[in-house]
Amino acid sequence: MDVEEFWALIGEACAEVDALELDFDDRRDAIEHACQERLVSRMPAEIIQFSLRLWQLRDHAYRYDLWAAAFLIEGWWSDDAFMDFRDGLISLGRHWYERALADPDSLADHPAVRDGGDVLIGNEDFSRVAHRAYQRLTGEPDGLDEALGASPEAGPLSAMIEPTGARWDVTDDDEMRRRLPRLAGIFLD
Repeated sequence: MDVEEFWALIGEACAEVDALELDFDDRRDAIEHACQERLVSRMPAEIIQFSLRLWQLRDHAYRYDLWAAAFLIEGWWSDDAFMDFRDGLISLGRHWYERALADPDSLADHPAVRDGGDVLIGNEDFSRVAHRAYQRLTGEPDGLDEALGASPEAGPLSAMIEPTGARWDVTDDDEMRRRLPRLAGIFLD
């Protein structure tokens, strides 16, 4: 499964879930379920590839500017929470993922973000979608982890230990307003 196939699967799942017109909190579970259902109809090797693509996209978004946006939107600063944020960002679909990478401040346009409030883009369960699908398909609870461990493609993915880009003090409201003015306008003003 290449990145285009990955995004096509996510796009189909997003279209299905968006047609249900769920509130944003209910969407997180629904998107995980819709992706899982699509994955269990595929071969185990495709689920492994899906997991690798998810890992690559998550690592590609491991940047300080996105971390700062997550801090404004979700109100915390931890590596685990930021991993959940990146998984949730991917689960929003290619459009939002690519917009956020091009300009993290563009997340101010997302319907769940623009009105402020208690928004959680983070989607911890989405990180397990491939694991759950692989287990359902093969009956092997740790099978995906073993397959990923044996994959030469996974090696470089486990090497990233620090976000990329310029780091700044996310507790400095003036700096946040300067770097992420639209998000700061929603969450700081």
